[in-house]
Amino acid sequence: MTAGRPADEREVMALVARLDALRDAIATVIVGQRHVVDDLLTGFLAGGHCLLEGVPGLAKTLLIRTLADALDLPFRRIQFTPDLMPSDVIGTELLEEDHGTGRRVFRFAPGPVFTSILLADEINRTPPKTQAALLEAMQEHSVTYAGTTHPLPAPFFVLATQNPIEQAGTYP
Repeated sequence: MTAGRPADEREVMALVARLDALRDAIATVIVGQRHVVDDLLTGFLAGGHCLLEGVPGLAKTLLIRTLADALDLPFRRIQFTPDLMPSDVIGTELLEEDHGTGRRVFRFAPGPVFTSILLADEINRTPPKTQAALLEAMQEHSVTYAGTTHPLPAPFFVLATQNPIEQAGTYP
C-alpha cells in the first residue's frame, strides 16, 4: 500500500470540512435528524435522488428547502396530485407570434423540473404517466418534449416524498 500524496490528503480534509459545515448549517434548522440528513447528503453527493416516506409534519419540506438554502441552489416544489399532467412537471410549448416576421412559432416554456433541487411532494398521489415524466428527468438529466431534448441544470437532485397512511386512491 502506498501513502497518499499530501496534496490529496489536503483536498480530502478540505472536502470533509466543507461537508461538516454543510451538516452544521442544516442542523441549525433541522434538529435531531442527523441520520436522515446524512442519508440525504449521501444521495445528493452520489448524484442520485432520494425518497422520504413519512406522515405529515415531519419537516420533509423544510429539510429539502434547508439543503437548497445551505448550498445556495435554486429550489422548486411540486405538489403531486391525481390531476397533475406531465406537462405541469416538465413544461410545455407555447404558440407565440414573431413580431419581426408575423409568423407564429412554438417556444418551449420550461416547467418546475428545471431547477437544481426539486421536491416532488406526495409523488404516490399522481398518475403513472406523470411519474414517468419525472423519472425520465431523474435518469437522463434532461427532458424531451416534442422531439427536442432540453438539458436540466447541474446539479439536479430530486427528493420525492410519500405519505404511507394515504395509500387509498394512490399510485404506488
